[in-house]
Amino acid sequence: MRVISGEYGGRRLKAVPGDSTRPTTDKIKEAVFHMIGPYFDGGNVLDLYSGSGSLGIEAVSRGMDHAVLVDSNYKAIQIIKENIQMTKEPDKFTVLKKKDRQALAELESKGTAFDLILLDPPYALQEISDIINELSSKKLISPKALILCETDKSIELPQRSAGMEVIKEKVYGTTKITVYEAGELS
Repeated sequence: MRVISGEYGGRRLKAVPGDSTRPTTDKIKEAVFHMIGPYFDGGNVLDLYSGSGSLGIEAVSRGMDHAVLVDSNYKAIQIIKENIQMTKEPDKFTVLKKKDRQALAELESKGTAFDLILLDPPYALQEISDIINELSSKKLISPKALILCETDKSIELPQRSAGMEVIKEKVYGTTKITVYEAGELS
């Protein structure tokens, strides 16, 4: 696993040991960023189910200003911190060891809105529509935000959710990538 492109391109990333996480493959990661970018002109990214931190680190490597990387697994948090050290720019990252909804409550209190939100929850625990609604109600979605969802290919997400509308959807093997774009937020 590595950073595909941008400032940290080619640098190796560590994966979380064991099978508690399902890392996004380099092939899917590259395809995903070509769907939504491939590069950014600043902004904040939230990786709510971060695992190794690979997607959030890739977003910063490609031009995002700051990433909030969230995971509730202790081993994942340790790997995220090690992967951030590889960037040599730890000030561009915030790591939260929290469950998704706890993290959203903390982020709401800080008043930060996100331009890119990455949702790759464990397949067995997917509540993506509820999470998008909560992101919206807590005003964590910026007016031009993209939300990228990684699910099993059998999962059907709604075309509209909390002012967000699906603009792209693509299947890679057993993985489906769905991209929402902010419309008029409610």
